[in-house]
Amino acid sequence: MNGIYVPYWTYDAQTRSRYQGQRGTVYYVTRTVTRDGKPTQVREQRIRWTNVAGRVQRFFDDVLILGSRSLPKTYTDALAPWTLSALEPYQPHYLAGFRAEGYTVDVEEGFEEARGVMDAQIRRDITSDIGGDRQRIHDIDTTVRDVTFKHVLLPIWLAAYKYRGKSYRFVVNARTGRV
Repeated sequence: MNGIYVPYWTYDAQTRSRYQGQRGTVYYVTRTVTRDGKPTQVREQRIRWTNVAGRVQRFFDDVLILGSRSLPKTYTDALAPWTLSALEPYQPHYLAGFRAEGYTVDVEEGFEEARGVMDAQIRRDITSDIGGDRQRIHDIDTTVRDVTFKHVLLPIWLAAYKYRGKSYRFVVNARTGRV
């Protein structure tokens, strides 16, 4: 196994979103239909839609984005969660005996990915705010401000081996042991 420090970006941002959509309330009606010549009662689900508009806000703290393309993102995403509150300021001796990779995803590209993470959470917030049994979101207008970022190195153990002619790779969160 080899230890390596992998680059990540973390982003913080304050967001405020205005939305328009619809709240759906489920109700049922009973109808009589004829089947095989016999009247039968059938219960049908219907949805009553009501137009809604509102606002949600959220502060995003440490949205973590991989800053490297050398490892498959599915591998590194599976290593979460990371205890970012335990981060230490960089000191050269931390890297002694380990490799450290430089970032290949720049800060702007990383922020685009972070915005995708933020936007997905904002949609969940809006869905919750709309309430009801069903929700439709027609329009979201989000203002993002107070954006900050950090470049961090997180420790990973990685290894590869062959078994019956096939190569296998695995990674381990060197902080938590999650494989």
